[in-house]
Amino acid sequence: MSAVFSTSAAASRPFVFNREAAAPAGPQPEAELSEARPPQRVVSSQAFKDARLAGITPASQLAVRSAPEMVSSGIAEMDGLTGGLPRGCLTEICGSASSGRSTLLLAALAAATRRGEFSALVDASDALDPQSAADAGIELERLLWVRCQPSQPPEGRLEQLMRVADLLLESGGFGMIALDLGDIPPQNARRIPLASWFRFRRAVEHTPTVLLAVERQSIAGSCSSLLIKLASLPRGMEMESRSAQPPIPAHANLLTEVNITAELLRSRLDRKPVRSAEITFAGKTAWAG
Repeated sequence: MSAVFSTSAAASRPFVFNREAAAPAGPQPEAELSEARPPQRVVSSQAFKDARLAGITPASQLAVRSAPEMVSSGIAEMDGLTGGLPRGCLTEICGSASSGRSTLLLAALAAATRRGEFSALVDASDALDPQSAADAGIELERLLWVRCQPSQPPEGRLEQLMRVADLLLESGGFGMIALDLGDIPPQNARRIPLASWFRFRRAVEHTPTVLLAVERQSIAGSCSSLLIKLASLPRGMEMESRSAQPPIPAHANLLTEVNITAELLRSRLDRKPVRSAEITFAGKTAWAG
């Protein structure tokens, strides 16, 4: 089936789809080909004006979307890798348990509240420790903490999280909205429809809000502008290779610092495809200074 585009669409008329317009297979005489070819038309400036009045923007006049404003993530090494966190975009932070997800989340919220911005954290598993948040530098009076019921099954907590996220994005006024799904099993988190993430992306677009999603695995697909994968290894237990397993300590150790590796897997902020890049930074416990 072939589609024939009619210039009358500029006058708000529908497109014309014609099955009989397809040329028959096989060679045709030169005379028939020349007669079947539609005449060339020169589009005048008045046609462009009519198209704009009809809500159609010519491709030659489409504006290039400007790059979003970037704000600090609270970790200098992360800012050097990604340029910061983009406003008006969805950023995914994924990693297994003890991979540094909470370290990056608390650092980002602390940086936002230090800028004088109100932030919101939708905690799907009620996992935030207020004392740890305060020790990380978060100004709690500028943080809205929404706690989902941990007694509910994952599906119920996800439903609460999505509803609250809709309300927060519609209300506006937040410099950062973080969705913590880190303790939700990936098989449950993947049940969130892609249309919901697309709705969130459109809702945060053209706003000064940084939207973060913290999870075990990437679940937002192409709706996220940044995708960062985290992994961690206790200090002094460096792996000889990526495939090697860290040694098991022979006695009890007090964990004071963790080396966190961050890998940039996706960036839709530039027109050029991103190349995989990694950084390493340290996360220290509060009592270790």
